[in-house]
Amino acid sequence: MPAAPLHVAPPPRIFLADDSPAIRERVADLLVRRAMHVVGEAATPQASIEGILAARPDVVVLDVHLEGGTGLQVLRAVREAQPGIAFVVFSNNASAPYRKRYLGEGALRFLDKSSEFDQLAGAVAEASAAALH
Repeated sequence: MPAAPLHVAPPPRIFLADDSPAIRERVADLLVRRAMHVVGEAATPQASIEGILAARPDVVVLDVHLEGGTGLQVLRAVREAQPGIAFVVFSNNASAPYRKRYLGEGALRFLDKSSEFDQLAGAVAEASAAALH
């Protein structure tokens, strides 16, 4: 009797919300090499919210500072509209108050760009597994 085919999960769908095109490019390259699919990116809070709600990714990689606003605006708006989307905050502003605020608002992980870049792909994979949709 032949073995049943294994179920292969689709690649995690990721949205990048960061004001730096260079960081978005570097993160996208890293995630694509780890078999993840980047479904959108944006630099401003409003473009991020609209793009996330349209793309419905599994995970958002979110910076604290965006053009004309903050990642907290994005986190709050998206969590209210689509609570199943997971967030990994990835920022140079990684002091304890930022970490506490973002994690308290529902982000699953908070990583420091300058010292935890090597942990990003793993954190995104974990967040994707925890996403509720």
